[in-house]
Amino acid sequence: MGKEIKNQLGEIVEKPVKSAPDPAVILVNPQMGENIGAAARAMLNFGLTDLRLVKPRDGWPNPKAVSMAAGANSLIDNAKLFETTAEAVADLTHLMSATARRRELEVPVIGTGDAGPMFHAWQNDGHKTGILFGPEKAGLTNDDVVLTDYILTYPINPAFQSLNLGQAVGVFSYIWKSSEDSAPPELFQKDISPPASREDLVRMFEHLEDELTKSGFFYPPAKVDLMRRNIRAPFTRAKMTEQEVRTMRGMIKAIAKGRGVGRG
Repeated sequence: MGKEIKNQLGEIVEKPVKSAPDPAVILVNPQMGENIGAAARAMLNFGLTDLRLVKPRDGWPNPKAVSMAAGANSLIDNAKLFETTAEAVADLTHLMSATARRRELEVPVIGTGDAGPMFHAWQNDGHKTGILFGPEKAGLTNDDVVLTDYILTYPINPAFQSLNLGQAVGVFSYIWKSSEDSAPPELFQKDISPPASREDLVRMFEHLEDELTKSGFFYPPAKVDLMRRNIRAPFTRAKMTEQEVRTMRGMIKAIAKGRGVGRG
C-alpha cells in the first residue's frame, strides 16, 4: 500500500510505493571541488542521495567539496568514484544526459516537463535510473551521451547557455522532486478554516454596509444599490473562509467602536 497524501484539491490520494532507488546523479570529469559540493547540496535539498563521480580533475576526496556542501557531508562521504562513465552507469537500466549542445546523434531530446514523470514511471516499474552531467568547461562527450536513452535540455537562454554545474544539478533535482506529487510538503501543510457559507458572507455584507451607511458613505441615494453590489463582488470572488469572515467582522466592529469613541 502507498502512503496517503492530499493533492492540491485537498483530496486524499495514494502515493505509489517506490520499487527502485531514486535516480543517481553522475558527474563526469567534474573540475572543481566547489562545484561537486554545490551539486551535493542541491541534491540533498530535494532528497537525492546517490552521487557518483567519474574521474574528478582535482582528485578525490576534495576538501573544497566538503566546505561547499554546507551540511550535505553524507553525500560527499558516500560518493562513489569511477574511472569511466561506462563503469559509473553499469548497474542502471535507464539513463538521461543533461546537455544544452546540439548533438548529431540518434538520441531523442526531451524537455523538463517530461523528464520527471519518466523517471518516476521507470522507478515505479523497478528500474534503476540516473542522469549524466558533464565537466564545467566542455560538457559531455558524444561517447557519454550515446550511452543514454534521452537528452534532457533545459529551457535556457540560447544567447547565454553557460549554466554552473551545481545549478544544473539543482534544476534537475527540483524537476525530480516537484514531479513526485503536487501536494505541498507536510512542513507547509496546515488545517485551514472551511469556506464561508453564503449566509456568513451576507451577514458580513450587511454588517459592513450598516456601518458604511452610518458613516455617510452611500451617496448619492440613486447609486446606493450599485455601490453595494460593487462592495460585495470582490469579497465574493475572494472565496473567504469562516475565519476570514470572523476576522473581517471583528475589524468592522473595531472601526465602528473607534469612530464612536472619537465622536464622544
